[in-house]
Amino acid sequence: MQVEVELEVPDYVFDFYMQAARRAGLPVQRVMADALFKLAGELSLEALHEKGKAFHP
Repeated sequence: MQVEVELEVPDYVFDFYMQAARRAGLPVQRVMADALFKLAGELSLEALHEKGKAFHP
């Protein structure tokens, strides 16, 4: 199942992802979704790391 989300981004942000999508041969929506997913994972790992440091000073 997928949910459709509408985002407003500046033209230069869309242009960046459009160029990346062209190079990868993928739709720009896929490239942006993958980038957001990767960022969410990195932020989660960082939060877990910070939480771990709080328990182990």
